[in-house]
Amino acid sequence: MSIGWVIVLAIIVVIAAFLILTYNRLVTLRQRVNEAFSDIDVQLKRRHDLIPNLIETVKGYAAHERGVFDEVTRARAGAVAAGSQGPQERAQAENVLTGALRSLFAVAEAYPQLQAVQEFKDLSENLRDTEDKIQFSRRFYNGQVGGTRRHVRLQGFGILRGRGARGSRGAQGQLHADDVNPDGPARCHRCRTSGSGAR
Repeated sequence: MSIGWVIVLAIIVVIAAFLILTYNRLVTLRQRVNEAFSDIDVQLKRRHDLIPNLIETVKGYAAHERGVFDEVTRARAGAVAAGSQGPQERAQAENVLTGALRSLFAVAEAYPQLQAVQEFKDLSENLRDTEDKIQFSRRFYNGQVGGTRRHVRLQGFGILRGRGARGSRGAQGQLHADDVNPDGPARCHRCRTSGSGAR
């Protein structure tokens, strides 16, 4: 075999190795994006689970505020149902739920005796902690998606991008504040600050 063929084969081997390593790296990045999206999903479900007890607690002191309770219940049901849909649909449902929770805490603010109840304090604190985690998970997700996009741009492989960076719903775009519960955690914190005294 001539030296020329040896060089050609060596180049082919190097290119093939590079493509394999790049693809494997993109698959790894995609998996990290999926895991980050799952973290958001877990925290949102925890948020949904806390709401029924919160409603019952507030209802015990403000039973006549039935319209607010119904609004929160419907918004929670919509957010739970949107869990199987795409990010945009889920964002809208979570945003509606955030607005309903704001109304609920506004009602609670009018009842100082309710704010002194330990169960209400605990639920408010748990909800605050959950929404803090939602914010953190969202930022982490954005970082993972951003890292994947930068890696794809640096490599410049459109085909690999299609398979490695867009292989899941969580990797199709950054999850900004308007993708899952837009401004929900931050605004709800302010809502709870005045409504529950948690902050």
